[in-house]
Amino acid sequence: MKKTILILFTGVLTACGGGEEKKKGFEYNRTKTEESKTISKKESTPIDLSNKGIGPIKSMRFDDSINEELVAQGATAFKQKCTACHKTNAKLIGPAMQGIYERRSPEWVMNILLNPTEMLKKDPIASALLKEYNNIQMLNQNLSEEEARAIAEYLRTL
Repeated sequence: MKKTILILFTGVLTACGGGEEKKKGFEYNRTKTEESKTISKKESTPIDLSNKGIGPIKSMRFDDSINEELVAQGATAFKQKCTACHKTNAKLIGPAMQGIYERRSPEWVMNILLNPTEMLKKDPIASALLKEYNNIQMLNQNLSEEEARAIAEYLRTL
């Protein structure tokens, strides 16, 4: 009886492959170092503050002071319509929004919000961003000018 149990126990150990665990499927563990490199990486698209984009906004100036009421409306709209693809301070599917007015004119920002389809086809910066972000198109959220203006004001606060 003891001999049968010993043979059975030895057979089980041998069948298990000596304790080596076999993995199934694909597994990738990102280290904190790799993650921080991803977040800190800047977009490579050139800065052009003279480009106003293609769309209904030809001229736009911000007031010297921030309109807190517009910021609140813009924050709500941004969370509802933009956060699936954009984070404030990190790349996601699209570029980070923090410091956008250091890279783009207010008119360009408004026009990409209001007219993304045409901008992605005809505007050189929008086309370059499209390539940089793996040809993932910015969806037209059908924003009104008032909603776009509120989002633009919110982006000033980031």
